[in-house]
Amino acid sequence: MDAEEWQAEQNRLDLVREKMQARIDEIEPEVSGTREQAAELRRRFWEEVTVNTSSDEDFEETFYTIKQQAAVLSERERRHRLLAQQWKSLNRLLPSPYFGRVDFLEDGLNSSEQIYIGVSSFIDEDGLSFLVYDWRTPIASLYYDHSPGTASYDTPGGRITGTMKLKRQYQIQNGQIRNMFDASVTIGDELLQQMLSKSADSQMKSIVATIQKEQNTIIRDDHSRLLIVQGAAGSGKTSAALQRVAYLLYKNRDTLKADQIVLFSPNPIFNSYVSSVLPELGEENMQQTTFQEYLEYWLGSSLSLEDPFDQIEYVLTAQAAQEYEARLQGMKYKASEAFLMALQSYAQWLGREGMLFKSLRFRDRDLITAERISSQFYSYDSSLRLANRVELLQKWLLKELSRIERQEREAAWVEEELDYLDNEQYAEVFAELHKDREVFDIAERYAEVYEKISHKRREDEGDFDFAEREKELLSQWIVKESFKPLRRSVRKLSFIDIHSLYVQLFDGEAGYREKTKEAEIPELWSEICQQTREKLERFELFYEDATPYLYLKELIEGVRTNTEIRHVFVDEGQDYSLFQYEYLKKLFPRARMTVLGDFGQAIFTQSTKLEGDDSLLHRLYGEDKATLIRLVRSYRSTREIVEFTKLLLADGAEIIPFERSGPKPLLARLESGEKRDIQILRDIAALQAEGFDSIAIITKTAAEAHEAYRSLLVLGGEVLQLITKETITFQKGVMIVPVYLAKGIEFDAVLIYDASPQTYSRENERKLLYTACTRAMHRLHLYTTGEWSPFVQALPVELYDQ
Repeated sequence: MDAEEWQAEQNRLDLVREKMQARIDEIEPEVSGTREQAAELRRRFWEEVTVNTSSDEDFEETFYTIKQQAAVLSERERRHRLLAQQWKSLNRLLPSPYFGRVDFLEDGLNSSEQIYIGVSSFIDEDGLSFLVYDWRTPIASLYYDHSPGTASYDTPGGRITGTMKLKRQYQIQNGQIRNMFDASVTIGDELLQQMLSKSADSQMKSIVATIQKEQNTIIRDDHSRLLIVQGAAGSGKTSAALQRVAYLLYKNRDTLKADQIVLFSPNPIFNSYVSSVLPELGEENMQQTTFQEYLEYWLGSSLSLEDPFDQIEYVLTAQAAQEYEARLQGMKYKASEAFLMALQSYAQWLGREGMLFKSLRFRDRDLITAERISSQFYSYDSSLRLANRVELLQKWLLKELSRIERQEREAAWVEEELDYLDNEQYAEVFAELHKDREVFDIAERYAEVYEKISHKRREDEGDFDFAEREKELLSQWIVKESFKPLRRSVRKLSFIDIHSLYVQLFDGEAGYREKTKEAEIPELWSEICQQTREKLERFELFYEDATPYLYLKELIEGVRTNTEIRHVFVDEGQDYSLFQYEYLKKLFPRARMTVLGDFGQAIFTQSTKLEGDDSLLHRLYGEDKATLIRLVRSYRSTREIVEFTKLLLADGAEIIPFERSGPKPLLARLESGEKRDIQILRDIAALQAEGFDSIAIITKTAAEAHEAYRSLLVLGGEVLQLITKETITFQKGVMIVPVYLAKGIEFDAVLIYDASPQTYSRENERKLLYTACTRAMHRLHLYTTGEWSPFVQALPVELYDQ
């Protein structure tokens, strides 16, 4: 680019920034002023309102005064929010107002429009001319989807066609153009190279300046009920998903709020890692949680639930245990479609027989026995769904409790309780008794009503025995208060023995086949039943049992739904079972679902395949409502690291590296564990001297991470952080982390603590090693004190240094 064109671009940038600064200076006093006005209105709210309820007219006037004052306050607060949001947006734009430009000649027009694209829009003072377009606007899709030549974009009014004359990218820092590129179909490699060459941060950053065409397809998908993104490690699927959230909030800003979107993350530390992306784009964060937290919420405190990290620790460390193979078979079966169908059949069987209930007990006696409850349940029309019959049963129980409550007022224990009432309780009942006196006092304001009430009152007072009436009311109050816990338990459906109903499933092979009509069951079913029953008897639950347990509960009690949530995002989607997807579908019936994952990183036993003819996920909402997008280009790691890691997978050859070069992965064989640890500390020091400040020592398990941490501390590794499942924030530094907690996060350098056959040799450990290695952006080191893992041995020697 010649100097004249460069200067013209800089002049245009200076003009835009000047107008932005003028707008900031203009609204800054307004932001402060409206904030102070709103605060003052809140402080003086009741001073501006005269409360008078002496007559209907006074009451009405008071009501409208309060309403008017509240409206004024609401308007001031709304005005302040809008101005503050605009002020923040402009300040965020000012250092770098835009990152891209397209010149577009619309068909039928004589001149092209220069479209500058940034993180948010900025309109000239005339209110009509866009100086910067928000990257989420329809016209901005030209920048992501097209190269110079014929181009088009979709608007609510239809498709606009024309010719793109120019596509340009900028790197702007503090108001100065540092780099400028004219790009082709993809966002230019030069800009992306510079973005990717930076060090890893403690939080994921926005990628709006470097969104690729395939990522833009994910972001702007408006039609799919289920969007599945199968992406290689480092392909930007999580980043694209977060930009998708920002796009949805922008496009549907009048109908969609951030709290109507929920993201299911792989672990709490990941929530911290991605928490800054949406605020960086000027949007509020959506709800973020883990599936484990959701399970624990719905199960409550009645059961102690194993978490997925303890489950995978068991899978990776307990191979020698006698019950290991049965537990593994149980994990796979309980995550299968066959078990889902079996539970549905079991619910049908319970409609005919076998329902288990708890007696309603009061003061050490059965008020309504479990047998009587069961008899009442099976008296209802058998064609009704279980949940409908449970609802009828609940109403019957509440009615029975009311009948028994009336009888109970004459019981001897009530008389005893009367003697122990304290003054506060007595005063409460006394106030209830004399409510009519309060009504009488209020009625004095109305002459006609006063005459009627006072006449009736004079008639009644002659023969009204207040002492007897007080005793009657006190008895009613005592019984009512005593029955409150029973009523609450009935409303919560606690009379259904869900725990025993789930245990009943595992009585043995013959009983299971009878209740579920299931033909195919695991070979070690007897052992699976025994393990499950023993766990449940201690009121504990295997992780693989949690969702089936809740699924059965909802088949019986009815589905608890959240109709407010409109979009569900599932990250690391390959680690969820079919059961869990069915549960999410029932839980959020009005929501669209976006699933992001990589089957190459499917390290959990219950993993679901995301693509292919045998993928059950596609059928979740119907195959015609599902869209699959595949991402095969990896941007995170250097070309050398990607070439090394992709061959760790049996089917990884299709992964395409981005052309960013660096050193080959380094394999270090040491004579002993102590020498390995010394070498690791030396390598960390060398990497830090190069400027890398996000370094992960990745182990296979938490047990290995603790062992490595202790060993390295002894040798002088004082700055190490040990990451555990309780860690909730991600920070830069040197950390030791088990591979399953590193999922979704990237580091400048990754050191594989032990790449020996003892650690990675079984087929189910192949994907663990792949997942660990693909966390690296710039450097990858592997260590062993003996032979290399067979997965490493199988790699061509030219892919690494030793």
